[in-house]
Amino acid sequence: MGVEGLDVVLCGGLPSHRLYLVKGDPGVGKTTLALQFLMKGANQGEKVLYISLSETKNEILAVAESHGWDLSAVNLYELSSIEEKIRGDSESTFFHPSEVELNRTIGALIEEVERIGPARVVFDSLSEMRMLAETPLRYRRQILQLKSYFAGRQCTVLLLDDRTSGTQDLQVESVAHGVISIEASSPSYGVTRRQLTVLKIRGSKYLEGSHDLVLRRGGMIVFPRLIADGTHHDFERGDFPSGIKELDALLGGGLGRGTSTMLMGPPGTGKSTMAIKFALASAERGEKAMLFIFDETRGTLLNRASQLGMALEPHIERGMVEIVSVDPAEISPGEMGHRIREAVTRDGVRLIVIDSINGYINAMPAERHLNLQLHELLAFLNQLGVVTIMVLAQQGLIGSMKSAVDLTYLADTVLLLRFFEAYGRVKQAVSVIKKRSGTHERTIREMRITAEGITVGQPLYNMQGVLTGVPEFLNGAEIEETDSPLLQP
Repeated sequence: MGVEGLDVVLCGGLPSHRLYLVKGDPGVGKTTLALQFLMKGANQGEKVLYISLSETKNEILAVAESHGWDLSAVNLYELSSIEEKIRGDSESTFFHPSEVELNRTIGALIEEVERIGPARVVFDSLSEMRMLAETPLRYRRQILQLKSYFAGRQCTVLLLDDRTSGTQDLQVESVAHGVISIEASSPSYGVTRRQLTVLKIRGSKYLEGSHDLVLRRGGMIVFPRLIADGTHHDFERGDFPSGIKELDALLGGGLGRGTSTMLMGPPGTGKSTMAIKFALASAERGEKAMLFIFDETRGTLLNRASQLGMALEPHIERGMVEIVSVDPAEISPGEMGHRIREAVTRDGVRLIVIDSINGYINAMPAERHLNLQLHELLAFLNQLGVVTIMVLAQQGLIGSMKSAVDLTYLADTVLLLRFFEAYGRVKQAVSVIKKRSGTHERTIREMRITAEGITVGQPLYNMQGVLTGVPEFLNGAEIEETDSPLLQP
């Protein structure tokens, strides 16, 4: 097709020598898709023809120029050329003028096709033919005539329909061999979201459902919907340690390969810092890590990591760590999934960090899609042996916490980070709520973040109620705080 990602959706491409319909409202990218389809054929040495009934040649060339394309190998035939050929034919009084004009228009188009002998043809758009036909019966008859004509010419035809008639036209859909629909939606904030759906391709397999797409300089890019089924690869199960002895002991050796982990807690408890520590440990072992950050800039993250004794710059220069700053208002879920898939399958990334899920939620077109999107993404990564870390910020500081959405059931491992009060100071604690891939400690450990990084202490056996934020010492025996930054049992 010439459109990146679309051949994946079509499981190889459109069957040749057939007639297809591409429909969508004005501005969704139909012309861009059609021009890429023709340029692909021209690059393969095929003769191609673009018949424009709604735009002038200069307008089409302006579209090509905006993408940096050269249309010298594409034959352009516009409405003004057709009008010159049929001028005066409508003076007949025996037939209805509209019927004469439609017949002469179709005749002029067929004559141009006969002259060039193209292997690919685009009609843009059907709305003008529909207006010329005036009646549904005459319109359908002309479409059938076109289909019958091209059936014996070894030619692949795209009919573009901008749906300006205001009603859903099933006439062409029933006649066409395949139908591709492109839709656009405008959220209350952010860029327009576009999606492509293949409604039918007779006798051919394709990926069903909606697929996100973007229009950029250079053309249309389609992001096929992520499907985890059938992507399993054998990998060695084992621990994915953090490099912090006490934290790995709490986790029963570390995170499990091919699992997903949720770091939960209120802002400031060290969730992002802990994710950075896992990425640093991964890079030091020679395993690539990629961080998708929604809530802070790349410079802020690097500066904070450096101040905590976890310099990432050397590993970034070696290509072992990559940081991607994501703007939720500018990226679609499909593009996000595509970038993660490319990082894992093409670049060999073994650790993916999404910081935070709260920002990822904002990138969703609707919250009801979030669970399905994340479930498919995590299943895909797990089957490839990739470790996924998700950061979820909860509302509140001490005591009862609330999450914008409960996604803990999607994660294989859940780490809970909390503030608690002791000795007149606010401290931090970490515990493992669940781990599907193995055993883990049921204890709560104090955690502290200093200029040397993350320090995790021994289990807080002498306290209870830590998760409530205001713990009590057991047996009434308070233990004096020493110079050590951590409480001792």
